[in-house]
Amino acid sequence: MLEKFLNDKPLYYDEIDYSRMPRVYERIKDKISIPKVIHLIGTNGKGTTGRFLASALYSLGFRVGHYSSPHIIDFNERIWINGQNATITSLNFAHKNLLQILVEDEANSLSYFEYTTLLAMFVFQNLDYIVLEAGLGGEYDATAVFPTILTLVTPIDRDHEAFLGNTIQEIATTKLNSIQNNAIIANQLNQEVYEVAENISKKKSVNIYKIDTFLESEDLQKIEIISKKLSLVEYLKNNLQLSISALKFLEIKYSENDFKNSKLFGRLTPLTDNILLDVGHNILAAKSIYLSLKESKYILIYNSYKDKNYREILTILKPMIKHIEIINIDDNRIEDKNILTEVIESLNMKNSNFSEIKKDEKYLVFGSFKVVEEFLKSYNG
Repeated sequence: MLEKFLNDKPLYYDEIDYSRMPRVYERIKDKISIPKVIHLIGTNGKGTTGRFLASALYSLGFRVGHYSSPHIIDFNERIWINGQNATITSLNFAHKNLLQILVEDEANSLSYFEYTTLLAMFVFQNLDYIVLEAGLGGEYDATAVFPTILTLVTPIDRDHEAFLGNTIQEIATTKLNSIQNNAIIANQLNQEVYEVAENISKKKSVNIYKIDTFLESEDLQKIEIISKKLSLVEYLKNNLQLSISALKFLEIKYSENDFKNSKLFGRLTPLTDNILLDVGHNILAAKSIYLSLKESKYILIYNSYKDKNYREILTILKPMIKHIEIINIDDNRIEDKNILTEVIESLNMKNSNFSEIKKDEKYLVFGSFKVVEEFLKSYNG
């Protein structure tokens, strides 16, 4: 039922009607019970930060939902509730009930992401907390219509420039404008983010705290212990720090053991001893991966969407890459293979078509959720 309904909606849009989601939510909000919402915005790290926080809250005895996107294989990866992905049965039940309060034109006109966001909120009714990840941007994102108790801001960098702006200042402004009352901002690579945060804090009379405000020496010691237990690379450790700062803001006591089941698949995840998977797809992700893996050499299994700055991404990764193997993806948003190959060769990097995994080589599968999905479908290990 739900699968067919969503398949009839396009996943991506050249233009977005930013007035539609607020208009629909305003009409139906009295029919949905919204728990306490912690909103996640930023360029990278939202998924892992959210899962660290949601898992810890659940371990501490709270009823918790975590909404993230996109999914890798199955749609229900997006809607996690009390320690596991939502069942197809519960999603179909929520879909049926949601359609009963939407008029037909609303249900049909809502975008894929807008509808699934409302669907998630239907599933998450009667919980204690929702950890809600923005899809694109912040201020005009479908997730921004719900009342929040806290916003967490992961590192902000250039991405989705066609929708968010061409400068860090523009991108940070549209993301941070979604802050409703209180926010905690992770350590940023771009100084402009702090400047925008200060301006928005004054303009909107909201509290925007730096992450160091909440992390004491005891927390830093716990973070080191958790990171070692989970084998977290540096950028994942930074995301853990942000999730713990949220617990401190909420005045919730925690222990290292509350994070034992908190890793999110596809974020530098070891599939085998010689294969790492990462769903990242932008410059900031490439920088984080390079800093984490630069001591080793990998074969890069790769492809890219047309709108990504893959030249710069590959330039960043080049020192740790033996050569590139291009994985074929059937999607009209993927760059033409000849164009991608020309760029790779202009960087003096060798490339070939991906065909098999060799046990004596190390592999990094990277480029997007779609790259990881396609690899997992073809992998026979």
